[in-house]
Amino acid sequence: MRSLKVPFSPTLDGIELKETAILMETAALRQSIDIINWPEYGYKPVVSVDVARGKNDLYLHYFVRGLSLKAIADKDGEFVHPDSCVEFFMRKSDRPEYTNFEFNCIGTCLAARGADRHKRTQFTDEEYRRIRRYTSIQRESFAERTGIYSWELTVAIPFELMGLDAAQLPSQIRGNFYKCADETANPHYVTWSPIELPKPDYHCPEHFGEIRF
Repeated sequence: MRSLKVPFSPTLDGIELKETAILMETAALRQSIDIINWPEYGYKPVVSVDVARGKNDLYLHYFVRGLSLKAIADKDGEFVHPDSCVEFFMRKSDRPEYTNFEFNCIGTCLAARGADRHKRTQFTDEEYRRIRRYTSIQRESFAERTGIYSWELTVAIPFELMGLDAAQLPSQIRGNFYKCADETANPHYVTWSPIELPKPDYHCPEHFGEIRF
């Protein structure tokens, strides 16, 4: 199990989201998403996530470089894991329910809450609107493009949408960061914290790492 401590940078709250990547170069904690848990899916793109927090939001800045680029889903609530996708799953340490935040490379989001893969409540339209996003890719859907591509995605997720009180954050939560692209020429399942399961499965809170505030 991996562990990280999220830096506090209130300056993030006062700037446009597209500008936060520059500040996060020095204010955030950078982590590599680089664990191959399933040898049959051995392809590993270069993936990192910069993590920081403001007063009300958790900021994540993903950088990806690898083969192929795909973004079919263009409406929040659609499945994004078949596309070029990054994900953040989290839960409070004392609760079985967890929340998944999944984004394709153009910023389309799928988010839901629940205790397991099958019993989940998807976010409302209003909740989706509260998740701020900025992507280096033009926000239009497209079929898979072959070649080598680099892209970046910055998101600001309100603590409230994670079931947390921003004024009284817990000392820690549990979570994991993922990269996937299920339905591409180079499918892959890469994680930040290791998953000891026989086949790809991101809905496994028992394998979440430690995220400390």
